[in-house]
Amino acid sequence: MTPTKTVEVEMVVIRNRKTVMKDGIMTMSGIGEPSVFHALVVIFLEFFAWGLLTMPIMTVLNATFPEHTFLMNGLIMGIKGILSFLSAPLIGALSDVWGRKFFLLVTVFFTCAPIPLMTINTWWFFAMISISGVFAVTFSIVFAYVADVTTEAERSRAYGLVSATFAASMVISPALGTYLMHTYSESLVVAAATAVAVLDVFFIMVAVPESLPEKVRPSGWGASISWEQADPFAALRKVGAERTVLMLCVAVFLSYLPEAGQYSCIFMYLKLVMGFGMAKVAIFIALVGVLSIAVQVVLGFLMRSLGAKHTIMLGLLFEMMQLMWYGFGSRSWMMWAAGVLAALGSVTYPAISAYVSVNSRADRQGVVQGMVTGVRGLCNGLGPAMFGVIFSLFHVDLNEEHAAAGMDRPDEEKYTRLVPGPPFVLGALLVICALLVAAFLPEDGTVGARRASPDLRFEMEHGRRVAGPLSPLMAPESAAL
Repeated sequence: MTPTKTVEVEMVVIRNRKTVMKDGIMTMSGIGEPSVFHALVVIFLEFFAWGLLTMPIMTVLNATFPEHTFLMNGLIMGIKGILSFLSAPLIGALSDVWGRKFFLLVTVFFTCAPIPLMTINTWWFFAMISISGVFAVTFSIVFAYVADVTTEAERSRAYGLVSATFAASMVISPALGTYLMHTYSESLVVAAATAVAVLDVFFIMVAVPESLPEKVRPSGWGASISWEQADPFAALRKVGAERTVLMLCVAVFLSYLPEAGQYSCIFMYLKLVMGFGMAKVAIFIALVGVLSIAVQVVLGFLMRSLGAKHTIMLGLLFEMMQLMWYGFGSRSWMMWAAGVLAALGSVTYPAISAYVSVNSRADRQGVVQGMVTGVRGLCNGLGPAMFGVIFSLFHVDLNEEHAAAGMDRPDEEKYTRLVPGPPFVLGALLVICALLVAAFLPEDGTVGARRASPDLRFEMEHGRRVAGPLSPLMAPESAAL
């Protein structure tokens, strides 16, 4: 495509963004041109709202399920993750037709809908958290939004900003929620979280412009959505097509399965098993969040110095070490050290994305990224359930009253003396397997052709400037491969 035609296409895009509603589809309303800033605000507010509830949720969960706290936590988060995995492709496909703004609104609204129920009915609260997994795909829509408004050269940095914003939202909010709960009441924390969620919804409605112009959307509804596009396993079926892709996805599965399980229970584990107070847990979250942001800042240096493959292996090594410390550690300082290692291990997934970027053709970027995203989505459901079941099998299920009184049950004592956290040890073994698989990955740039210059015509034909994380889960197999 010539530069003149490129300018013409961009002018058409800008003109089309001036339309607010056409045929019932939301296209362009908001403040200014769509930008990464809009996506960052949406992510920050949503996770800030849930971050405020970090400590109150632990207390309510333990009070609601005193004898099966970890098991029920694993099942609740597992159901949520599996529903999210199943619904993500369909919601992504629909966002290519109706636009990103509408689905940002839907996903944020329904993901935050359970918050007010926390002080009304705890059983309904946890049931709604599980069901809300159907719409818990805000990150995917945000990444698609960012792909719409950035060039290929800008995209990696923009994705890093989204991840850093998520970490930043969790630096302050748990400590603030703990302070409000101790100083005032749990109800005030829930009210504050609800207010932040409402602010997020209002911001999307009023300030967020549509990023996907009408010009680049499919012209007909019936022809643009099919079961193949909405099939959550479509990307997974392509995994075995290439040996390198298969190895990469196996490494992602083995490493992210324990990571997803760990995220679902680590704060509760610190409080109920390791005896951390609420204030100490809040400080722990803040420390890990700050270190994670710092690690993301130096990620570019690591990539230039070590290369994508060796950065992946370094991240996996840190992850294995922190899981071992969580599993065998029985002292408070060991948990703090493991938290530092967890922050250092946060380089793994960005490095995997970079490896895919370097070792895939320009027209296969979205396909391979989508396979990795599909594997991670599956782990988000299986990981928490696996951790909950293992905690239950090993009788690691102290309730808060026992912990406060210093009481141990006999069947717990024989397991927790040697291995306080059995699921973490199993997770470390899985990460060792992932490390072995990653060691056999080809060196950077030796698989296929390196990425070519972006072809605007190809990108516009696929409904956005580039095939972002959602597109391989939406595209027919014949077109994707």
